[in-house]
Amino acid sequence: MDNYVFGVDIGGTTVKIGLFGTDGTLCEIREIPTRTEHNGAEILGDISGSIRDMISGQDLAQEQILGIGMGVPGPVDREGTVNKCVNLGWGVFNVEQEMQELLGFKTKASNDANAAALGEMWMGGGKGYRDIVMITLGTGIGGGVIIDGKIVPGFNGAAGEIGHFTVNEDEPEACACGKHGCLEQYASANGVVRMAKKFLKEHDDETILRGNMIDEITSKEVFDAAKEGDPVALQLVENFGKMLGKALAHTACVINPQVFVIGGGVSKAGDIVLDVIRKYFVQYAFHASRGTLFKLAVLGNKAGMFGGARMILDETENV
Repeated sequence: MDNYVFGVDIGGTTVKIGLFGTDGTLCEIREIPTRTEHNGAEILGDISGSIRDMISGQDLAQEQILGIGMGVPGPVDREGTVNKCVNLGWGVFNVEQEMQELLGFKTKASNDANAAALGEMWMGGGKGYRDIVMITLGTGIGGGVIIDGKIVPGFNGAAGEIGHFTVNEDEPEACACGKHGCLEQYASANGVVRMAKKFLKEHDDETILRGNMIDEITSKEVFDAAKEGDPVALQLVENFGKMLGKALAHTACVINPQVFVIGGGVSKAGDIVLDVIRKYFVQYAFHASRGTLFKLAVLGNKAGMFGGARMILDETENV
C-alpha cells in the first residue's frame, strides 16, 4: 500500500494544496481562495475540507497519509507557532497544533520562503545539493536557508530575511518594513521599477523605456530593454546586480551555501539576472565562497507545496 503526503502553500489570495507520492510525484493539485475575513478564521477549515475531499476522491485510506506540510506567509518558529501573518489576519498561535486537531494527521509548518527553498532543493533548481539559499525576487524579496538538507528557521522564524539587509543608509524613502535602504527597495520587481522611474524623472538620457508611460514601466520591460542593449536599462540592471550580488556575498560569509537558487518573477528574465548577480558576487565575496553556484528556480509557484511535502517526509524518515 503506497503512502502519500500533502504539501500546502498558503498565499494571501489562494491556497495551493498538493497530494504527493513519497517519491515526489505530484498526484493532484487543488487551489482554493484564501478567505481572510474574520482574521483568517476560515482558512484552516477550508484547507482541511479540501484535503478530506482529495483523500475521498483518490480513494485513499487514512493510514496512507503520512502528514501535512504547510508554507505560511509569516514567521513560524520550530514549535509551529505563527508570529503574525498580517496578510492573512492571523495573530500568534500554533498552526501545527490546530491543523493536527482538525484532521488528525501529523502537521509541520514553516515560513513560505523556507518551504519554497526546501522544495527547490528536493525537486527543483537546487536538486542534488544539501546547502542552499533561495532568493525569491517578486514584489518584495524573500529568502530561505537550507543547511544539510534542513530548513533553518532561526530563533523565532525570521531567518532568511535577506530583502531587509540595509544596503543604502542614505535612502530617504521608507521600505514597506519601515526601515530605509533595504535591499528590497532596489532588487525586487518593485525595486527595479522604483529605480527606473527615479532615473527617468531625474535624467534626460535616450532610452526605449520612454516609449511607455513612465508610471507603467515593469521590471520585465527593464530587463527586456537591457537584453536589447539599451544603455539606461543596462545601467539599471547593473545597479540591481551590484546591490544583490553584494548582499549575497555577505550572506555567503555566514551561510557558505553550495548554491544560490534565484526564483520569483524577476528570475524569469533568465541568464541576464544570474550573470549580473554573479559578476558582483564574485567581486565582493570572500575568496573561499567565490565558487558558489547560481541556479534558476524551476518549480515556480508549486515550490512551496513541494517543500511542505518534503517537511513531512523528513519527519517520518527521522522517526
